[in-house]
Order: sequence, then structure tokens, then C-alpha cells
Amino acid sequence: MEFTDQDISLDKKLFGPDFQWGVSTAAFQIEGAHDADGKSESVWDNFTAKKGKILNAHHARVACDFYNRYQEDIDLIKQLNIPNFRFSISWSRILPGGTGQVNQAGVDYYNRIINYCIKQGVEPWITIYHWDLPHILEQKGGWTNRDIVNWFSEFVTICAQSFGDRVKHWMVMNEPVVFTGAGYFFGIHAPGRSGMRNFTPAIHHAVLSIVAGAKILRKLLPNITLGTTFSCSQVEAQTDHPRDVAAAVRVDALLNRLFIEPILGMGYPIKDLPALKGLLKYMLPGDEDNMSFDFDFIGVQNYTREIVKSSFFTPYIGARIVKAEKRNVELTDMRWEVYPPSIYNMIKKFDAYPNIKSIIITENGAAFPDKVTGDEVNDTKRLQYLKDYLGQVLKAKNEGCKVNGYFVWTLTDNFEWAEGYHPRFGLIYVDHNTQQRIVKTSGKWFAAFLK
Repeated sequence: MEFTDQDISLDKKLFGPDFQWGVSTAAFQIEGAHDADGKSESVWDNFTAKKGKILNAHHARVACDFYNRYQEDIDLIKQLNIPNFRFSISWSRILPGGTGQVNQAGVDYYNRIINYCIKQGVEPWITIYHWDLPHILEQKGGWTNRDIVNWFSEFVTICAQSFGDRVKHWMVMNEPVVFTGAGYFFGIHAPGRSGMRNFTPAIHHAVLSIVAGAKILRKLLPNITLGTTFSCSQVEAQTDHPRDVAAAVRVDALLNRLFIEPILGMGYPIKDLPALKGLLKYMLPGDEDNMSFDFDFIGVQNYTREIVKSSFFTPYIGARIVKAEKRNVELTDMRWEVYPPSIYNMIKKFDAYPNIKSIIITENGAAFPDKVTGDEVNDTKRLQYLKDYLGQVLKAKNEGCKVNGYFVWTLTDNFEWAEGYHPRFGLIYVDHNTQQRIVKTSGKWFAAFLK
């Protein structure tokens, strides 16, 4: 595969020699092989089988077939000059019972991936938990059950012991506000639960689990680089009316501060979002000491911004997001606003916390409708999006922010949760009927940029 240097106004050298470049994926979204080699059902396997939950009744039983095609895809990562590959471990492959008996075939599979990455000169970055809880544990309460701190600790320990001799970069958990919010409050993601009575305990148990997992990794693997990732969106008030401004503060507390602040030792942002005071009843003596951890880096995942207005009739939060499609702005296929300054503003926001040592953009990218013409996919909008957002990352870095890496979401067009296969985020186009891969124009540009 040959790539020519196209117009690269951004120069990789401007980011410095130690800046980490990569691509991110998640096990459930790419692997397929849903019941192969002893893997049990995850909450997402269960959820996607339910009627009306996923757009077009799509499922991930095959997905991108990465389980069988991992060598082909890692070869593509190498050919695209991408030095770092972020992927996650499927809990139900390693521990089909959620706890207890280890499934050696699952461990062997991830060892094959790690070993092949290293052979090809691609550095593996592991996310331990990317939303695919074993369904058997959900039947015991999942994230609402405090026992999950112990269940998760067992899973982390096995991952550390199995892969820690070769993997130098680890992330404990992916976007806790999304899997707790969408999965335990709104019910639009697995496991499909809703209401504050599910959401509040899930928040607290996720915080305790992140820290418990981090402490285990730090103890067992003292020489690794250790982080965890957070989703964030720039939040702005629709007007400067005090009611709208106050609404934006509440939404920001929910979307951007709910998990990072306790982990930095600041406690939950209950003062700015009183609806969270229900968290207090789940706090047991000693919890405060087990809610914070000194990470080597924080993974920041940003795609867009949200405009917010006051809404008296919206329970708990008294605020409403003004949909991007009603604001006459450029949209992605996810109906998210294209707003490059959002990534700059979120880097600045996280950089302002005194205890954050380093920020890595562990996800950024865009879904646009891609069309195959001949054997090419000319995705000019995605290419422009990546250039514009990267320009904002560089701006933040030049202003002294501790931003030290950028990972594109994602490698291949994959299963995008409740949206199924409709949104295509990949640098590589996948025909999900034939599993044919085509490197898009954006992927070719990224390869040339990284060269």
C-alpha cells in the first residue's frame, strides 16, 4: 500500500517527538465471534437480541470479525504508520462466569493480539473495561450491586497477570458517565435499566471500581503508564440569562465533572448538581479514601459541544440540550455538531485541574456517510474534521497544556452501539456483508501525516 504526501498543513513534528499517536477500538464493537471458544453472553449480546433496541435490528455477532481477522487489521495499522493501538478486553471471554474459572482460550486470544502487535512494531494499549459486562453479573445487579467492586478487581488482576509482562500502557475504564447514564438512567444502552435508583449506585460503584482496579495495576505492574478515560462535551448556555447559565453549570457537572472530580479527590459535584445527593446513601465509611487515585494520564474523549437551556419540566437537572439539528450548524451522521474549538476548550478545562499530570486524547473522530467509488472512499468531510480538531489540539499544546497524545476513533467502521452499523467512524471502510476493507482518504492522509 503506497501513500503519497498530500497537502499536510499540519506537521507531525510540531507536536514534539514524544507525542503519542494512535487509533482506538473496543472489543464488542469489532470482535464478533460472540460465542466462540468459551465466551459467555455479555450485557450487550443480550441487549442487541431484544426487539427495537438497535437501529435496523443490527447485532454484533460478527461485527468486523476482528476475532478472526486481527492479523489483517494489525497489518493495516502498521501500513498506516500508526504506532499505538488501543483495544479493550472482553470480560466474558476471560471470565465466562463473571468471576471464578478463567477461560484460557480467551486469555490466549488476547495474548495472540498482543504478540502480533509487538511483532509488527505496534504498541498495544489496553482498556480493561469498555462496557461489555458479563450478563451473568448483570443478573446479580450489575453496576448497582456493590459486589461489582470485587468482581471487577478479580478481572483486573487476571488481565494484569496475563498481559502485564508485555503491555506498558493501560486504561482502567472507558467513559463511565456513558455506560452508567445511557445504560442505567436512560435505558438506551445495555443493560437497558432506567431511573435514579439504578443510576446513582452505578455511579458510585464505578468510581470505587476504577480506583480499586488502578490500585491493583499499580501494585502488580509498577512500571506501566496508567490512565483511565472520560467522555466530555463543551457545554454552553443558549443565552446569558441566569437561568440558562445555571442550567449549563448543572449539565457540565453531569457530563464533564461527575467522575473526574471524585477521582481527583474533590468529591462528587453535588453542590452544583443537587440531584446527585442520593449518592450519599451509597457512601460507606472508608469510601472517601477509596475514591481517588493519582493517574499517570487522563484519557479525554471529545467529539462535539452541547448548547443548553433551562427547562423547568425536566426532572433532576432542570435543563434541556438544544438539538444541533435545530441550530443550523454542520452535523455528523450522529447528528452531533462539528465544532473543532470544543476539543481545545475541553483540554483547557481538564488541564486546569492541578492533579492531572498528562492528558491524552484517547478518542476523537466523526461519522459521515461514506460512498465506495471503484475501490476508493473519498471521505473529505472526515479528513477536514480530523485536521481541524488536530489543529485545536496543537493550539492547546502550544499554549502549554499537558496534552501528550491523540488517538483517532476508530480503525474500522464498526458496531456503534444503539446506532448499529449506520454511523461509519473508521479510517478504514468495512463492507459488513463481505468484510472487505478499504482504506479511506482520511486513513491515507493520516498515514502520510504520521510518516
